[in-house]
Amino acid sequence: MLRIHFTPRDLARTTISTRPAPSWEILLSLHMLQQTDGRLVFEDWRRHVRTKVAPDQMRLLLELTPPKGYSPDFLTPAESAPDFETALEITLSTPREQIRSQLDLLSKHRPVTPWTRELAQGERHSLQKLGRAIRTYHDAAIAPYWKSIGTHVSADHAHRGEALARHGVDRLLSSLHPRVRWVAPVLQVLDMNDRDLYLDGRGIELQPSAFCWKVPTKLRDPGLKPILVYPIQHAPGILRQSGASDSTSSDALGSLLGSTRAAALEAAARGCTTTELAKRCKISPAAASHQATVLREAGLITTRRAGASVQHEITQLGIWLLSGHGSGGVRVRSS
Repeated sequence: MLRIHFTPRDLARTTISTRPAPSWEILLSLHMLQQTDGRLVFEDWRRHVRTKVAPDQMRLLLELTPPKGYSPDFLTPAESAPDFETALEITLSTPREQIRSQLDLLSKHRPVTPWTRELAQGERHSLQKLGRAIRTYHDAAIAPYWKSIGTHVSADHAHRGEALARHGVDRLLSSLHPRVRWVAPVLQVLDMNDRDLYLDGRGIELQPSAFCWKVPTKLRDPGLKPILVYPIQHAPGILRQSGASDSTSSDALGSLLGSTRAAALEAAARGCTTTELAKRCKISPAAASHQATVLREAGLITTRRAGASVQHEITQLGIWLLSGHGSGGVRVRSS
């Protein structure tokens, strides 16, 4: 069990990321690619990736990312990155000493290969190979699904923000995940290696992830910025490609709810006030208030007062509908 020790200053500096982290989604998706769990959620995605990524590029990445156990921290930089290009640049700028020490640690968990030995030596061409492999994988496995991933991570953030706003940090931490227990001032993460992590006033960033599966994870090095990555609530359809199929699904949802109401539901996935809802849907505030009322009465969003305004947030039923349930976006194959 991992025990994360909070001080009052740490509680004040606890944050929830508003968007997915490109590097974490890449790493954790590589883990899921090597497993068979979550067939309804991931099997179509796995099939797509295996046909799109060249075996030689995939091999390089899989040698660095065993499905269980340790993966090098430099693949998921502690420094926040707003987009994939920035995240990749940070990874490739990791000091050679850190890469070498982390690959030495990896060698204790799995055999050294010619590729990992080459990378540990810090040669420039080996980092270029790593960069090409990550980019190739990202373009096939992550980029087509990024809009869908972002929608569901934003919805999770809205739910956590509501818990924090209504009930405080105690409720936020105690309801984070079934395998996480909040016994103040210690956050207990079950199924992780037995150790203690003292935040010492640094706070912690809570990072929701679409590819994190069953249990949270974190960086191994306790000296790096504290980040706890946890799974969003998974449902078939959360990995939906943008493009033609995305348009088809959006059209179907619009046919079901009406185009304005469908747009309002999608806007609520990121959390918004009535004024923001009106701007996102390009309708009047009065019309936005009416759309919100209809969605709330249908159980698709919730509304709470936040100062002088009200905040609209999507419900789990709304997330499922947005994911494709009832709108043609989910295809379940029989096994």
